[in-house]
Amino acid sequence: MAHVLGQNQYGKAETRVVRVVRDGPRHTVRDLNVSVALSGDLDDVHLTGSNAHCLPTDTVKNTCYAFAAQYGVGSPEAYGIRLARHFVGTAAPIHRARVRIEEYAWDRIPAGPAEPGTAEPGTGGGGTGDGRMADGGPADGGPEPGHSFVRRGGEVRTAEVRWDGEHLAVVSGLRGLTVMNTTGSEFRGYLRDRYTTLEEASDRILATEVTARWRHTPAAPDDAAARTDWDAGWARVRSRLLEAFAGTYSHSLQETLHAMGARVLDQEPGVDEVRLQLPNRHHFPVDLTPFGLENGNEVFHAADRPYGLIEGTVHREGAVPAIPAD
Repeated sequence: MAHVLGQNQYGKAETRVVRVVRDGPRHTVRDLNVSVALSGDLDDVHLTGSNAHCLPTDTVKNTCYAFAAQYGVGSPEAYGIRLARHFVGTAAPIHRARVRIEEYAWDRIPAGPAEPGTAEPGTGGGGTGDGRMADGGPADGGPEPGHSFVRRGGEVRTAEVRWDGEHLAVVSGLRGLTVMNTTGSEFRGYLRDRYTTLEEASDRILATEVTARWRHTPAAPDDAAARTDWDAGWARVRSRLLEAFAGTYSHSLQETLHAMGARVLDQEPGVDEVRLQLPNRHHFPVDLTPFGLENGNEVFHAADRPYGLIEGTVHREGAVPAIPAD
């Protein structure tokens, strides 16, 4: 029975490209998910086993990184046009290129009031801006750092209420709060054994997706408790978490976790316990030397797995932890 090869295409899907523009202490982030599909004179690749017309998909990935380094990312549209023209214009068998790009937007985190011991000189950044958060609300009164961001979308507010007819327990929380510091973080001096290959980092991207739960001080379930302004309290705790993340020079994600929990307890007397889960969203500098380019700590591969998972509880002295650890 006769058969015919129909429409076909190939390429590299979901190449994660994070481009950081370091304009002095004020940084700008463009976070892209790039999918490229190529088509053209590719019959032999399918029918005869000849790869003479096949540009490797690994080359497509490398081109995405190299173009981000050479030309920057002025906009997803301009970046995509440059890529598409490159593939069709330089690889004769390729007649058509489709580039699909998703951009994940990041808003700046207002720093909030500085506190002793939370940041090292030169890590807070500078510059000014409109000071608005992802939801359009005003900043919390502090200077805007140049390197701390919160990603828009994906965040979920959570609450758990327990009542046994006599005792009321309320745990508020959030998940999917994605944050990133493009500097002010290092990881050095760790334990090593024969299987350790990780290189020490003195200036790294620190990114995580925060899951936080905080337990309110037990109170009698009377009218006063019912009138508690839970919305305002939730917003304040969220702000404390962001302030601590942005304002803490991090020697480890564990240190940042403790600083975030401690900030909530120090400034929210109605909270007794904070439980945090912080997956380390690793950003690895891309080796551009095969293309004759240098990477000045500007182009990264954002790896989604495997990832380090940092978990911990910070509670008031004398308070018995009650939020489950899993």
